[in-house]
Amino acid sequence: MDSEELLAQLADIRLPGEISWWPPAPGWWILAALVLVSSIFAWRAYARARDTKLLLRFALAELERCMTNYRQQAAGNGSIAGLNLLNATNSVLRRVALFHNPHSAIASLSGEDWAQFLSLSSTSASPLLTDSLREGFAGGRFQRELTVDAEALHAFATGWIKDQYSRVGDTQPPTGASDVSPSRTEANA
Repeated sequence: MDSEELLAQLADIRLPGEISWWPPAPGWWILAALVLVSSIFAWRAYARARDTKLLLRFALAELERCMTNYRQQAAGNGSIAGLNLLNATNSVLRRVALFHNPHSAIASLSGEDWAQFLSLSSTSASPLLTDSLREGFAGGRFQRELTVDAEALHAFATGWIKDQYSRVGDTQPPTGASDVSPSRTEANA
């Protein structure tokens, strides 16, 4: 056999078919799933942050409305206006506390326990709960008249609300009288 005959017996080389882009390799499926899951988590985090900012603005607007009502009423009768301001502010603070803490822990608090909760759940960055404010929160709603430092009340409430919304996701603050820290109580006295 000569080489020419051997070459004539050879068939042409068959090239493999074109590689299609579908279906993608398993690695692309895994990457797509990771992108989808991370997008969902990012969207939920964004929505939670947006809702938190919205609720913070709403709570602060309610507080400003209370202060505006106080300023309008203070011209006529300052002590009743102070009592109304304290009760309205107390209502806003209680709604914020109920939103951020278990209902059973907050709904049962009243009087000195409520004032103690407010004191313990605020950080050192927010204005401290003074003795007169503590007395007002503890028993103000049952008094006929009350003289309250409106600016101190407003500063404490604003700081406390901002503090509650800044600690979203953190551990919950203490809620009862049994959780009193002696050093924190002495600092407020």
